[in-house]
Amino acid sequence: MENLKNLKEEYLRQSVMTASPAELVVMLFDGCIKDLKFAEMALEEPANYMKANEYFIKAQNIISELVATLDMSYEISNQLLPVYEYLLWAMRKMNVKKDLTAMPDVLKILQTQRDTWAEAARMSGSGQEGRQACV
Repeated sequence: MENLKNLKEEYLRQSVMTASPAELVVMLFDGCIKDLKFAEMALEEPANYMKANEYFIKAQNIISELVATLDMSYEISNQLLPVYEYLLWAMRKMNVKKDLTAMPDVLKILQTQRDTWAEAARMSGSGQEGRQACV
């Protein structure tokens, strides 16, 4: 069992180390979505508020990291900042009030962002293959 855990951790480490910047962002969105779904499950009967809080904090930390890495010299960063700020506000509100009313909207935004970055990663990957084929 310990060997399986070590293999999983090594696979994850290698995935992160070999990922492009866009693929890393996709991984962050995947993690955020996963953590929010776990928080939602933790609030089901019987509600485990401590566990839900842990997952909400993890999701918030991911979005906070995305905010911290924005390069505000690009227009897209100025457009993403209010989206990320809304996500943080909504996650904090859900966590404090244990009210998941905003969860569908938050997950939709996160999924849209994730899909956009996945497409960017796919396009940048295909662009590299095309350049390599021409060399």
